[in-house]
This record gives sequence, C-alpha cells and structure tokens, in this order.
Amino acid sequence: MDLFLQQVFNGLSLGAIYALIAIGYTMVYGIIGMINFAHGEVYMIGAYTGLVALTAVGVGSGLPLPLLLAVMLVIAVAVTGCYGFAIERVAYRPVRGGPRLVALISAIGMSIFLQNWVALGQGARDAAVPYLVSGAASVEFATGFVVTAPYSRILIIVVTVVLMIALTLFIRYSRMGRACRACAQDLRMANLLGIDTNRVISFTFVLGAMLAAVGGVLIALSVGKLNPFIGFLAGIKAFTAAVLGGIGSIPGAMLGGVLLGLAETFAAGYLSSQYKDIVAFALLVLILLFRPTGLLGKPEVEKV
Repeated sequence: MDLFLQQVFNGLSLGAIYALIAIGYTMVYGIIGMINFAHGEVYMIGAYTGLVALTAVGVGSGLPLPLLLAVMLVIAVAVTGCYGFAIERVAYRPVRGGPRLVALISAIGMSIFLQNWVALGQGARDAAVPYLVSGAASVEFATGFVVTAPYSRILIIVVTVVLMIALTLFIRYSRMGRACRACAQDLRMANLLGIDTNRVISFTFVLGAMLAAVGGVLIALSVGKLNPFIGFLAGIKAFTAAVLGGIGSIPGAMLGGVLLGLAETFAAGYLSSQYKDIVAFALLVLILLFRPTGLLGKPEVEKV
C-alpha cells in the first residue's frame, strides 16, 4: 500500500506534464483535423528558454524564488507562443487545403528542423538545470515506509490543476473560447458566420505552445537536465495520451495524460523501468480495441 501511494503521486506528476502537452495536440486536431508533430519540440524549446532566462537573470540575483519562477515561465511562454504562431504560418497554413499526408510530412520536417536548430544553438549534450525547488514533504507509515513528495513535483501538480481550471473557464465563457468551440464543430460554417477562422487556428497553436512551455520548464526544474531531443519522446507520449483520452476532447487529453502517467509509474514500480513504455502503449491498444474513439472521444458523423 505504501509503494502504491508513492507511485500514485509519481504518476500524477508525470501525467500532469503529459496532459499539458496533449492539450496542444487535441486542440489543433479538434479544429483543423491535423496532428502537430512538431509540438513535442515546442515543449523542449520551452524548457531551454526557461533555462536561458534563468541563466540571464542569475540564480544568485537575490530575487525571491516565486518571482524567479514567474520570470522563467513568462519568458518561456512568450517565446514558445511565437514559435507556435510561426509553426502554424510556415508548416500548416500553406498546406491546410491539401492532402493530410502533405501536412504530416511538413510537421515531421518542422520537428526535425527544430531539434537541429536547438542542437546547433545550445549543443547536443545534456544541459544541467539548477534545482531551484529543493526539498520534499515526507509521510512515514507504521510499516516504516516513507512516501516522499518532492516540492518540485508538487509544484507541477498544483500549476497544472490551476491551468486546467483556467483553460476550462476560458474555453467555456470567453469570446475566443466560444469561437474555438464553433470552429471545432464546423470550421466551414463558422467561417461563413463571420468568425475569423485563421485567427482562431493561429490562437490554438499559440495556446497549445504556451501550455507545453509550462510543462517543459517545470519538468526541467524537477529532473535537473535537458537536451534537444527530449521533445520527441515526450511528444509521442503526449500524443498517445491525447488518443487514449479521445483526441479532440480537452477533458480527454487531461484524463489520458493522467492515465498514461499512472500506467508508466506503476509499471516501473512493480515490474521494471524497462517495461514502462510497453505497458503504456499496451494500455492504449487495449482501450482502443473497445473504444476506438478513446475514453471521452465522440465518433465523427459524416454529413451527406
């Protein structure tokens, strides 16, 4: 039971990162029906931008820790938002009306370009990230087992929950949120009714990039290192989480991220860390066998 509680906490913190990235996939797919396979690299760029901002400000600058974290997040969010906008304009808008395969190849090309862009600028080796949020909360059980909750992981969960609540309220009540929902239901009809669909699509890429940047900064602070290639695997896992929950559904992306994180940590804790990826993808296959649209996804209805 003690090990179970420890793995639950680890899974929630990992799943929170997957959920932040998966939202970018699911929002883009929900509106234009395409997969942004360069989204994992945006997550990586957000982590590097946070590190560069931290280096520029300086760990010993005397700024309070909350303010220092806020500076890192704001700069990372601003820079990756620009990247998200540029990716949509360069890699997606010119091919949006063409075959899906063309957009897929364009996205993969953008992913490879961004990997090498960062590797040339920052080097391909691992970069160390200072442990700004040190320490951990511990709970000792009668059996002698101690459940440890690092403050950096607690920060990931808290920030993710706050962002999820804010995103839900924004999508439900704001003008742009209603426009996003209208475009997700019928892009062509939304355009005919006067909604600037190009603006909505660009906003979706920017918003997804911002959320991924937050995840990149938080996981870099927790793990303590990063390299230009961390975005590929994280992007694949987040895409898996989006499909698992039902791609096109924001609650589905959240649920899929949490389930994938829990599956990985339980596999690592009870089996071996070498099996965590096998268990995660086996869970995806199992669920899609019975729910082809994902847990919260809805089947597409073709209009004739």
